[in-house]
Amino acid sequence: MTGITPIESGETGRRRRRPALVALAVGTLLTVPALSAAVPAGPALASDSATASAKPGTPKPTVVLVHGAFADASSWNAVTARLERQGYPVVAVANPLRGLAGDSAYLSSILDTIPGPVVLAGHSYGGAVITDAATGHANVKALVYIAAFAPDQGETGLSILGQYPGSQLSPALTVRPYPGGQDAYVNPADFRQVFAADVPAATTRLMAAGQRPVSLAAFAEPSTAPAWKTIPSWFLVAGSDRAIPPAAEQAMAQRAGSHAQVIRGASHAVLVSHPDATAHLIEAAAHATS
Repeated sequence: MTGITPIESGETGRRRRRPALVALAVGTLLTVPALSAAVPAGPALASDSATASAKPGTPKPTVVLVHGAFADASSWNAVTARLERQGYPVVAVANPLRGLAGDSAYLSSILDTIPGPVVLAGHSYGGAVITDAATGHANVKALVYIAAFAPDQGETGLSILGQYPGSQLSPALTVRPYPGGQDAYVNPADFRQVFAADVPAATTRLMAAGQRPVSLAAFAEPSTAPAWKTIPSWFLVAGSDRAIPPAAEQAMAQRAGSHAQVIRGASHAVLVSHPDATAHLIEAAAHATS
């Protein structure tokens, strides 16, 4: 992995705890093998001068954006606007959030319809989805993880959270049944604290009200062969993430040999609070693989 580059942010947010609303059975999943050792480092992250020297006239890759749990495709809106201003075709996928195998198959079917090269970016649980979906797609030239899971084969979201302390997600969840399963939501009272501490309160209220629930089964479903073993990857670590601990994000980035940056003080919703940095990292991936 390249040296992790910190980016300063003034937001640190305050911490508070409350009794757990739901047990996600993390303890029963701690028998899943620990995160594997780091792989050799890749080349340095492209600088502004390097990215500006891309071949003139080369068609830009399509950027495919995959949202995570408790969000929808609109969470990418500010990033999408920045990428489109730079001439990138963008597809912001509606991730079903029903289960890792099904969600990955859905994304894979979308990738089948896109001609030419693709830069594939995932936020949060969307990182696990791109990890599985990109395997076997020769047109996917880069993976970009934004405060995301990047699991190895056999790992689950729960097993990764079980490896690293600090997540406040489980106590903040509310579960509602649906036919055939259970959906998890972040309690609106806890949404800003856990998910988006550096996003304005008025915006987080809207995000909490319109959040997409995720099936509990999705976090317990093991990943398949990871695409990051064969496709170059970039990783934006949210330095004050309270959903996926920053230490877990750094470990996954190191293991994948990702070109990584840290935004200090950034919440899990770093794509909303820091759209410029998020878009820049995606552009760096696009330039490096063109």
